[in-house]
Amino acid sequence: MAIFRLPLSGDVPVTVAPWTNLFGAVGNHFSFLNVEVGHSSAPEVERQVLDNVGSYGKQLGRMGDALRVLLDHFEPKKPLTRDEKKAIRALCAMLDEIDDIKRAHGRQTPEKGPAE
Repeated sequence: MAIFRLPLSGDVPVTVAPWTNLFGAVGNHFSFLNVEVGHSSAPEVERQVLDNVGSYGKQLGRMGDALRVLLDHFEPKKPLTRDEKKAIRALCAMLDEIDDIKRAHGRQTPEKGPAE
């Protein structure tokens, strides 16, 4: 397996198997090159989730949207520490950046609430 190092990406293992990939369909597409993003203890389950439920981006997007809802309604039982507040601000900033990119591509984003 070849390892490619792209700018800011770290190691990206790439499997090139032209005879098995070129002539065999994976899902509804043919491929010459597969990018492996890690090893799964249940690769068939992971493949079925990706095919039937959603890509990693879609799954993460939905989790981010749900986290924003939870943060909008979050009332801590005790005051948050400086580091806890910083972690929440960092998450909200990341979610805002993702929303900006989605809007730039004409995608809908959730309403922003009081956690901002």
